[in-house]
Amino acid sequence: MAITVSPKALERIVALKNKRQTPDAVLRVGVRGGGCSGLTYFLDFVDEPEPKDKVFEFDQGVKVAVDRKSYLFINGSELDFEKTMVKTGFVFRNPLANRSCSCGDSFTL
Repeated sequence: MAITVSPKALERIVALKNKRQTPDAVLRVGVRGGGCSGLTYFLDFVDEPEPKDKVFEFDQGVKVAVDRKSYLFINGSELDFEKTMVKTGFVFRNPLANRSCSCGDSFTL
């Protein structure tokens, strides 16, 4: 399996890279301990992936890097972007998550 990125998320990633003037940046995603459900997602732009990262390439030159440990927790997930009256931001649709908090920023397996 792999990480997928929705068209809305791709559009937002490209816009952020252009705004930052870092067109070659790689989006690094992963999981850390914390949050109200035990694990929390993180996203960051980096110049290049770490040597052992899994790297996924998408349209418009978008690359997403995931460290091996985080990949175990988010394998099969889709990264989406939502803009609603309540929240605007990236959202992980993770089929491995058994429970997530009401804000959707943390989860448990």
